[in-house]
Amino acid sequence: MSEVPKEPAIYIDADACPVKAEAEAVATRHRMRIYFVSNGGLRPSQNPLVEMIYVADGPDVADMWIADRAGKGDVVVTTDIPLAAKCVATGAQVLRPNGEALTERNIGQTLATRDLMTDLRAADPFRQGGGKPFSKADRSRFRDGLDRAVLAAKRAQI
Repeated sequence: MSEVPKEPAIYIDADACPVKAEAEAVATRHRMRIYFVSNGGLRPSQNPLVEMIYVADGPDVADMWIADRAGKGDVVVTTDIPLAAKCVATGAQVLRPNGEALTERNIGQTLATRDLMTDLRAADPFRQGGGKPFSKADRSRFRDGLDRAVLAAKRAQI
């Protein structure tokens, strides 16, 4: 007996995601189910393609929910690099909210950089994170990147 193929979906690590509206718009245009996974506090959407998933509080609970489900033919949006690495390993298309694709070619270096920055911050308590604010250009790059990722995920499904 053959297994019924899973419909491709977009999974959003939603607790601190700044591009939820953009992701929903792209998912709607492609008629693709989208899951917003969070610990709560997100307003439900009236869009029938959107499913709000509220997981228990705890470290990495939302990440584990996504990692257990995402695979080939799916798209994952996250800033969490270990989650991204797990999803890349399953064949999912992975994007950061700024539109940067995380792939087999760059995930190792991205993990190493993350670990280095964690060590630097731990060694210098005055070194703070930060960075530039999220811009309209970042949102535009995300929409373009998500469109490309959805098309690639659909091709992978064939």
